[in-house]
Amino acid sequence: MKEVVVLSGKGGTGKTSLVACFAALTPRKVLADCDVDAANLHLLLRPLVKEVNEFWSGQKAAIAAEQCSACGACRAVCRFGAITEESPPAVDEVSCEGCGFCARVCPAGAISMQPTLAGHWFFSVTPYGPMVHAKLGIAQENSGKLVAQVRNKAKAVATEGGYPYLITDGPPGIGCPVISSLSGADLALLVTEPTLAGRHDLARIAGLCRHFRVPLLVCVNKFDLSEENTRQIEEYCRREGMELAGKIPFDPAVARALAQGVPLVDYGENDAAAAVKELWQQVARRLAPA
Repeated sequence: MKEVVVLSGKGGTGKTSLVACFAALTPRKVLADCDVDAANLHLLLRPLVKEVNEFWSGQKAAIAAEQCSACGACRAVCRFGAITEESPPAVDEVSCEGCGFCARVCPAGAISMQPTLAGHWFFSVTPYGPMVHAKLGIAQENSGKLVAQVRNKAKAVATEGGYPYLITDGPPGIGCPVISSLSGADLALLVTEPTLAGRHDLARIAGLCRHFRVPLLVCVNKFDLSEENTRQIEEYCRREGMELAGKIPFDPAVARALAQGVPLVDYGENDAAAAVKELWQQVARRLAPA
């Protein structure tokens, strides 16, 4: 099983649309949506959820009212304003950062740290194959840990089913969830766009791939919106020894396909779909055994 993770240094470059197209173009694969903070691959692949699992991570303070003496020590040390002004006080779970300081200073032992239900992860079936995805709760953290859970389940499904590919929709940026989705992958496809921000963030995510020694390919989406910026990206790739695997033109058919909730390559013949098909051929070539 070979894993390709689709990444970008910034959001909105078209990662999810590409992953949905790859899902439609590849006969046997497992899909993983690791953008757990803002998952949206399910909007195009229409999964039927078969398995729901809780994701517990971190802790929050809880005050036992019957033990509390209302001395105010917890409120005095809380830097996040999470202890209410009531008597006895309560904990605002949204504000609480789970540091545990209040529990340490409480003279009555009325405060305990309780595990937090931070989200859920799902195993689903789609018209395009098995899919593992997740939803992080509002104001919850540790998305990197949830990404690891999604990838581990997706790898297990791929291994047990004998699937040749695992296609992962990664989160944007270069933070913890990106590192969690990238480490150990066989190939990273970096999607950028011909803007100053796109060029800058491509350099950041490429540096992260080099740090973890993950081979990479580059794709420029909507390349014809600024041919000068595209040229500079091409020069950067040549200078850094990175292969430019594809350039996708701007095409109104992309927006129409998204509005219909279908992958672009299933919407009909158009220039962008043709470029995506060529791009997948380049990705599959790099993933093929030597």
